[in-house]
Amino acid sequence: MKNNSLHEFQQAVTAGIPDILPAPKPRDPNVNHAPVRADLLTKEEKELALKNALRYFDSKHHAELAVEFARELKDYGRIYMYRFRPDYSITARSIDQFPHKSVQAAAIMLMLSNNLDYAVAQHPHELITYGGNGAVFQNWAQYLLTMQYLSQMTDEQTLVLYSGHPAGLFPSHKDAPRVVVTNGMVIPNYSSKENWERFNALGVSQYGQMTAGSFMYIGPQGIVHGTTITVLNAGRKILKAGEKDLGGKLFVTSGLGGMSGAQPKASVISGVICVVAEINPKATNKRFEQGWVDEVFDDLDSLVQRIKEAQNEKLAVSIAYQGNVVDLWEKLVNEGIKVDLGSDQTSLHNPLAGGYYPAGLTLEESNNLMAHNPDLFKQKVQESLRRQVNAINKLTAEGMYFFDYGNAFLLEAGRAGADIFTKENKFRYPSYVQDIMGPMFFDYGFGPFRWVCTSSDPEDLKVTDKLALEEMEKIAGSAPPEILHQLQDNIHWIKNASKNKLVVGSQARILYADYEGRVKIAKRFNDAIKQGLIKAPVVLGRDHHDVSGTDSPYRETSNIYDGSRFTADMAIQNVIGDAFRGATWVSIHNGGGVGWGEVINGGFGMLLDGSEDAERRLKMMLHWDVNNGINRRSWSRNKEAVFAIKREMEREPLLKVTLPNFTNDQLIEDVVQKIF
Repeated sequence: MKNNSLHEFQQAVTAGIPDILPAPKPRDPNVNHAPVRADLLTKEEKELALKNALRYFDSKHHAELAVEFARELKDYGRIYMYRFRPDYSITARSIDQFPHKSVQAAAIMLMLSNNLDYAVAQHPHELITYGGNGAVFQNWAQYLLTMQYLSQMTDEQTLVLYSGHPAGLFPSHKDAPRVVVTNGMVIPNYSSKENWERFNALGVSQYGQMTAGSFMYIGPQGIVHGTTITVLNAGRKILKAGEKDLGGKLFVTSGLGGMSGAQPKASVISGVICVVAEINPKATNKRFEQGWVDEVFDDLDSLVQRIKEAQNEKLAVSIAYQGNVVDLWEKLVNEGIKVDLGSDQTSLHNPLAGGYYPAGLTLEESNNLMAHNPDLFKQKVQESLRRQVNAINKLTAEGMYFFDYGNAFLLEAGRAGADIFTKENKFRYPSYVQDIMGPMFFDYGFGPFRWVCTSSDPEDLKVTDKLALEEMEKIAGSAPPEILHQLQDNIHWIKNASKNKLVVGSQARILYADYEGRVKIAKRFNDAIKQGLIKAPVVLGRDHHDVSGTDSPYRETSNIYDGSRFTADMAIQNVIGDAFRGATWVSIHNGGGVGWGEVINGGFGMLLDGSEDAERRLKMMLHWDVNNGINRRSWSRNKEAVFAIKREMEREPLLKVTLPNFTNDQLIEDVVQKIF
């Protein structure tokens, strides 16, 4: 990337797709690239893919670009339009550096730029933020055109994005969202993984993951806090009488990518030893350089020796194993190492296209096989999953607590024929939502509230940390016992957030909070902006991994037991409600975390600018965004959620929801036995 002046950067943004073709750009071997995708298109479909790509450009360029794009499609399985990758650095600059007519639009430019920052994105040249295929855009023409539209937008227009494609600016009004994002919204009968590959290769749909395609990713910090809470509470499940902390406990997992890269940092914060396997040396090196991993080993014998030392000394240390996770699990079994906690966070939502690498093959061999012999690659993946589960089963028999970390591990292991089911044909291991996050956090309305300081100044972030801590401590002072534990963990988190050096990319923070916490913290931010204590607006958002935004039967809504966990009314209602209650932008995605066709995700972003209007919006929208989910969980007869929604109705007289009546289980069992 060149060091462009601010003027050159702003000129490039406002220019959009250039009329004069820039020179072709060679593929940079120093950048972590997406794996080559399998060739799935027929001859006619390849012709269609070229026509679809060329419609962004004047016909005078078609002869030259058609050849270039065809080669990209042949070599990489996708048309990325590498030639049009901008020369300027894509990063979360200060909001005033983005050319704009609407401050809200400038904030969105900042957020999507952060998603593509080299320090943040997993495959920046392929516009993929995390998860192997979680894309911001499908190609660079879409990026250029979107940035141009945002630079031109007024507060009475809305930009419409169809799976990365900027359909255009449409007249709207000041209370409308500035951007409405949809990703991968394919008709249900066609929402298979195979069809996703086809539609993506055709350039007509994309997988936006959760926060990639909705411009709300804040680097691994976004999941560090949730991971810290998960590891802490998983560890508390195995503590014996007299044990006060997790010192010396061993947590074994895998993955050092965008989301999974949070695991080692969170583990050290939680006080455990973390060993995480990663097959890609670029990912390992990136996390080591960023200080998210303390030590790296590529030799299993040396690693085992280090684990024993750490256990004896009760260290809190994070260790990366540069190699295959199956080899790690099997070595731990063979050496008789006591493992206390276990999980997996490889991108198994995308097991056959770079999300999971089988044992017995190098990274390069796997990438070659998945592109040129996908059937054999699938066999290798499934064989590897069966071996991994066998090793995990042996360790759980010795006392390890294993949980599915929402990456579709149980789902894909089951599909591979692994020994992962009980006699009742249920998964042998719980989802972390079922055991930890659902009943302890989501049912009470706690979820990953996050914010970004658009000044990109660390001093502003310090102010927000201080204000958030003050509000959380006030709330804890009068909180009911049911949520006091959650509040105390979050107070501890925010006190130490800056010390843990969590910022990668934008000046952002995350904090698990319920509606009361979110609205009070947001109001303090808005007041501080008005008073000049914070120098520029603040963007509010959340992960989709929350109480309301996501319908995911094997993750976020896995503790919904009334039969409705496969429905998606909540996520759809959530994004509609956010849109007319004041969100700055909204998004709805098919796929995310557990995979295409397995989940519907809704998200939002909201700009606080110190105005009374912003305060009106935040109260109205945040109330709905949280309580929509609590209501759904209450109706499914989750007692914690019934408590939470009743408490909220007492505080808000305009809220009146339909409450469930509980039945006698023995009565129902007797009636069914008698009648049927």
